[in-house]
Amino acid sequence: MHEEDFELTFDLEPLEPAPQPKAAAPAVPVPRAAASQPRPPAEPPTPAPAKTAAQPHPVPPARPAAQEAARPAVSVRETEKPRPAPAAHTAAPARGVLISGGDRGIGAAAARAFYEAGYRVAVLYHTNAQAAAALEASLPGCIALQCDVASRAACESAFTAAEIMLGHVDVLVCNAGIAQQKLFTDITPAEWQHMLDVNLTGAFHLCQLALPGMIRRKWGRILTVSSMWGQTGGSCEVHYSAAKAGLIGLTKALAREEGPSGITVNCVAPGVIDTDMMAAFTPGDKAALAEETPVGRLGNAQEVARALLFLAGEEAGYITGQVFGVNGGLVI
Repeated sequence: MHEEDFELTFDLEPLEPAPQPKAAAPAVPVPRAAASQPRPPAEPPTPAPAKTAAQPHPVPPARPAAQEAARPAVSVRETEKPRPAPAAHTAAPARGVLISGGDRGIGAAAARAFYEAGYRVAVLYHTNAQAAAALEASLPGCIALQCDVASRAACESAFTAAEIMLGHVDVLVCNAGIAQQKLFTDITPAEWQHMLDVNLTGAFHLCQLALPGMIRRKWGRILTVSSMWGQTGGSCEVHYSAAKAGLIGLTKALAREEGPSGITVNCVAPGVIDTDMMAAFTPGDKAALAEETPVGRLGNAQEVARALLFLAGEEAGYITGQVFGVNGGLVI
């Protein structure tokens, strides 16, 4: 073993004085030992460009010192930060919502909920101008328009005015409705027709008026307000139940038709909600209904409004053709 080592060192000695190692130095591993000595005198002219090009990979801490002066000159990274910033999107105009029957009860609660969420709000009312004016006063910028939803001409006029004032109607809430407790055999043809005209045909009018713009913009929300009696049927409210059941059918069919256009259509079916529509009920009647309800109380308009607000938002974009019962478990 010692002899072989001696032979190797002996072979290297004649190669050192030879002039060829300089050309072979870059390819043979010998230059590591030999190049370490000749490099110091030859490096002064070339080291600056060679080291700066080689240092970024092995020596990261040395780079920031030189880059700190270069980074302010290269402002691409800093200018890229404001580009993706969502400020431009948040500054976009708020969506417009039109709520029929918005002067009282669930409609007024919905108007307040949408207003507080940043929507531009317009409501339709029929005869209660005082309540409509009070709503406008409490929600600066809210628009109240008189409209009998049973009339196509009235709906067209009111919708055009709302669209001009809001810019466009992105969300339509078909809430206008009337109720009547009466034996089926006592319902007159005029009462039957009027019930359908207000509760069902009114929604038909408004949906037809709102859809062209929604289809053009490829985005829209249509919300109908039915009733648990539209799901189960109510004694002494056959015409009311039929009209509210019709809203559910309209909702489901329209959802299938308009889904490809980016429009969702959903229905909220309230249970016993303590509004002025229950003015005819005695405290004892209300207590009995509360006891019958699994949660042990009546609902309030704000709870229905929050469901409507959710279904109108971006988070509900995958929900369509559904009926949401806000009824405290009375109908399951």
